[in-house]
Amino acid sequence: MVQSEKEKVVQLERQLHVLNEVARTITYPLKLPEMLNRVMDTIIGVIEPAEVGLVMLWDQSAGLFRAEAAFGYDKEVIKQFGLRAGESITGKVFDGGKAVLLSEAEVAHAMADIRPGNYSILERSLGRTPLPLSTLAVPIFAQEQKFGVLVLETIKGPALFSPEDLPFVQSLADLLALAIDRMRLQAKSDIKREIKEVERLRAEALATLSHELRMPLTAIKGYTTALLMEEIQWSEEKVDQFLRMIDSESDNMQSMIKDILDSSLVDVGQLKLEPQPVRVQYIAREVVDEILRYTQIHHFIIDFPANFPIIDADPRWIKQVFRNILENAVKYSPEGGLIVIKGQIRRDDIVIKVADQGVGISPEDLIPLFEKFYRVKSAEGFHISGTGLGLPVARSIVEAHGGRIWVESQEGEGTTLYFSMPYVLEARDEDNRNDVIQGNFAMKQRSNLGHESLQSDNL
Repeated sequence: MVQSEKEKVVQLERQLHVLNEVARTITYPLKLPEMLNRVMDTIIGVIEPAEVGLVMLWDQSAGLFRAEAAFGYDKEVIKQFGLRAGESITGKVFDGGKAVLLSEAEVAHAMADIRPGNYSILERSLGRTPLPLSTLAVPIFAQEQKFGVLVLETIKGPALFSPEDLPFVQSLADLLALAIDRMRLQAKSDIKREIKEVERLRAEALATLSHELRMPLTAIKGYTTALLMEEIQWSEEKVDQFLRMIDSESDNMQSMIKDILDSSLVDVGQLKLEPQPVRVQYIAREVVDEILRYTQIHHFIIDFPANFPIIDADPRWIKQVFRNILENAVKYSPEGGLIVIKGQIRRDDIVIKVADQGVGISPEDLIPLFEKFYRVKSAEGFHISGTGLGLPVARSIVEAHGGRIWVESQEGEGTTLYFSMPYVLEARDEDNRNDVIQGNFAMKQRSNLGHESLQSDNL
C-alpha cells in the first residue's frame, strides 16, 4: 500500500514535469510542426505505454486529417497519410468530441473502415502491422474550435494505457489546442498587418507614380503652351530647344509607363519568353545607342571577349534588362562619367557587369534595392525621376531566364550591377568548353563590338 502511494506520487511528479515542459515549449517562437514534434517527443519520453504517436489536424481545404507531428513513424512516409471525416479512430474521436481508451479488439473495430491506401501507409511507416495493443485518442479542441486529435499507441507492450491516463493526456491536448489557436490567431493578425502594409505601400507608390508622371507632363504642357503663344515670336533656336525638351520629357513618360506595364505583366504571370539565339553584346550596343540620344556627359565602354557565346534568350526582354540597368546607371551618375558594360564567360553561364562612377548606394539601401517601388535616396539630395520598378522588372526577367542579378556598391564610389544567364554549348565536348573559358580575352575592335568604346561626343 505504501509502495502504491509512492508510485502515485512519482507518477504525479512526472506528469507535472511533462505539463511544465509542454507549457514552456508552446511559448517558444517555433513554427507549428516543430512545436508539435517537440511536444510529442516529450510525451513519448515520459508516458511508458506511449510507444508511437500522431498529432492529426484537420485540413479544411483538403477535407482530410493530416499528420502534423509523429513519433515512431517514418516521417516521410506518414506525410502521405490522410484520413477523411469519420474515418478510423481519428475521425470518430473528432466527431464524438470525447477521449477514448481502446483495447486491441476495440482498435480493430474502430479501424475497420480505414481505406486500404491509408492502411498501407501506416504499415510502411511503422514497418509492421499497424494494429496496436492499446490506443489512447483525445480531441484537440479549444472552446468552439476543433483542431484535430492526439493519438498515442502501444505497439509491443507490456505496459498498456489505463483509464487514469485519460485526464492527463487530455490536459496535454488542451495545451496543444491553446497553442494552435494562438498561432492561428497570430497568423490571421499577421496577414491583416501585411495587407495593411501592402495597401500603405500601394498608396505611397500610386502617389509617387502620380507625382513622377505629372512632372514630365507639366513640362510638356508648359513648353507646348509657350510655343502656341501667338503674341511671342520665338527664335528658331528657342523653338528647337523647346521641342527637344518636349521630346526628352516624352521619353521620360514613355519609360515610366513602360516600367508600369512591364511590372503589371510580371504581377499577373504574363511574362512570356520567346527564346532564340542571341548575341548579348549586340543588344548592349543597341541600348547604348538609345541612351546616347539624351546624355552628353556619359561615356560608354562595351567590352566582350571575341569568343563570347550565343545564348538562348528572349531578345526583347534582355534588351529591357539592359535598358533598365543602364538608365539607372545614367540617372545615378548626375555628373556624368564612364559606364562600363563587360561580359564574362564562366563554366555554366555568362555574367554581364555594368559599372558606373555615380553616387553609389548606402548599405541599408542595397537589401531592398530590387523591391517594387523602392527608390534609393540620393545623399546629395537631388531629385531622381523614376518609378522604382526598373530593377524589380529586370530581376524578374533575369530569373525567368534561369539567371540571377546582384549588386555591389559604396556611397560615393559608384555602383556595379551584375546579372548572369545560363548557356549551353551545343556539339562541343568538355575540352572545348574549357578552351572557351580559358580563351576569355578582350579584343579591341569597333566594327564587331569585340571591344567598343562609345562616347557621346563621337556621334
